Amino acid sequence: MSENLKRLLFMLVFALMFYVGGASFVESFVNYPTWKLIGAGEFKTYHNALSALIIRLMVLPWLFEIFLTIVLIWLRPHVIPRMAIVVALTLNLIALVSTIFIQIPIQAELGETGLSLHAIDKLIETDPIRWLALILKAMVYLWMMALVVKRPAADAESDDAQIFNPLKHL
Repeated sequence: MSENLKRLLFMLVFALMFYVGGASFVESFVNYPTWKLIGAGEFKTYHNALSALIIRLMVLPWLFEIFLTIVLIWLRPHVIPRMAIVVALTLNLIALVSTIFIQIPIQAELGETGLSLHAIDKLIETDPIRWLALILKAMVYLWMMALVVKRPAADAESDDAQIFNPLKHL
């Protein structure tokens, strides 16, 4: 894959990461606290309708981001160290484990039983695990983007050509 295509792939993952991150913060800071204002009679219907949208508009893009991050381990731009991608992936996996083992069971309880202020409080209290991973991952991606922007693709491609040029020393 050419350096330019690797950079386009990285930019796609970069944009996807910030899209998912923004959606996550809206969920955490806007939706969760305001759920307490919804009436008990309406909450279950609202929550279940919202959950289907969250899966489609937030969870699936996040899983796609994780998949593309794995791809970046091998197809990253020349200037990005492999370890930076591994760190980003690790932070994604921390958030994923928290989601699977903490948030999803609470969300399932809310979907089955309806409004529970205790469950909503527990969701809000445990969500900083994901915020911290997301903030650190955003910092890593911003640093990686700075590397990409700082060094034009043409420079990286010419370096590659010289590294693999067997006639270089003749």
